[in-house]
Amino acid sequence: MRTPLGVIIFISIMLLLDTYVFQAVKSVSQALSPKAKTIIYSVYWLLTALAIISFLLFVYTEQDFLGKKVRTYLFATVIGLFLAKITAGVFFLIDDIRRGIQWGAIKLFSNSRSGTVDDFDGEGISRSAFLNWLGLAAGGTLFGTLLYGFGNKYKYDIKRLQLTYENLPASFKGLKIVHISDIHSGSFTDKKAVLHGVEKILNEKPDIILFTGDLVNDRATEMQDYMDVFSLLKAPMGVYSTLGNHDYGDYVQWPQNGVTKEQNLENLKKVHADLGWRLLMNEHVALERNGEAIALLGIENWSNKARFPKHGRMDLAHPGTEKYPFKILMSHDPSHWDAQVKTNYPDIDLMLSGHTHGMQFGIDIPGFKWSPVQYMYTQWAGLYEDGKQKINVNRGYGFIGYPGRVGVLPEISVITLG
Repeated sequence: MRTPLGVIIFISIMLLLDTYVFQAVKSVSQALSPKAKTIIYSVYWLLTALAIISFLLFVYTEQDFLGKKVRTYLFATVIGLFLAKITAGVFFLIDDIRRGIQWGAIKLFSNSRSGTVDDFDGEGISRSAFLNWLGLAAGGTLFGTLLYGFGNKYKYDIKRLQLTYENLPASFKGLKIVHISDIHSGSFTDKKAVLHGVEKILNEKPDIILFTGDLVNDRATEMQDYMDVFSLLKAPMGVYSTLGNHDYGDYVQWPQNGVTKEQNLENLKKVHADLGWRLLMNEHVALERNGEAIALLGIENWSNKARFPKHGRMDLAHPGTEKYPFKILMSHDPSHWDAQVKTNYPDIDLMLSGHTHGMQFGIDIPGFKWSPVQYMYTQWAGLYEDGKQKINVNRGYGFIGYPGRVGVLPEISVITLG
């Protein structure tokens, strides 16, 4: 079996990083007994070997090997260790830059004093115990935090929003919308916990439920075990849905078990129908209440980020909505708002999106929120406003990749219009 270049590169980076971090481990353990140092060093390299073996198992074995749950946690742990060592390495690099500057200054001073090059080398400048311990503490804290986050992935958080519009018809004042996004059913391993989230939605007694894409990770078959759970979602005015970037099956090789990529998408559309959801494919529908109506538009995935697809067609969904005084747009990727909606469709009152998951990592407290994903997406979690237009970016019902949440919990948005 030929080893992909990417695998070789990743393992090489892992080994280089481990060797670099090991220098700090050696530095902080200098005062220990030879026996203690032997134990620490052995454990360190044993963990490195296990991480590499786990990574190779993940790459070269079938998905049913070890089971989905074990594979998911194993891969997440390996990546967590990798990120923790990178974090620690930043502090060690700062220390080495300091040592390099100090060494250069000493060399320069020695030459100016004697005209000869002193045999003093960089190793003669001791490492900073403070920076070494700080780096190890930062890396260890990050790794521990990621492990802690495993327990948060089903802790569904209800975010309540009260939105007021002057142009909202009187009949729709008080309309309660539940907005969910990014279910990613292929990542679930606890059906009871998922059901609990669905029950929380139903307990809100929404007038309408809107789902903004990424029902699965890749395959329509991922919904088989959860059809009975999500088919419970009902509302007086219906359940409407759209597609996200993962729903197109772009991230796996096809065909699989005789199913083509195109057939998989058709199968997924049928899943929406079998759930009783109305999938909007670049179109709009009228929502009627007490003789008045507003427009609900739903488009396929449209992203302003190059690596994500642009299947969405506002030019198909929007025509015919001019007669409605109020419009809601369901569009999976929030980058669509700045790139097209605000500029070309200023009559869209409320856009609902998902996609970012809040990166499943960050700080999300009243009055302050931060996540690394904000450096890619201007609108990445919660409500944003520009003039009369608003967008709500749902933090995601499910998860993908990392089987956990740190600081940014899975979300059920409850929006009341007024």
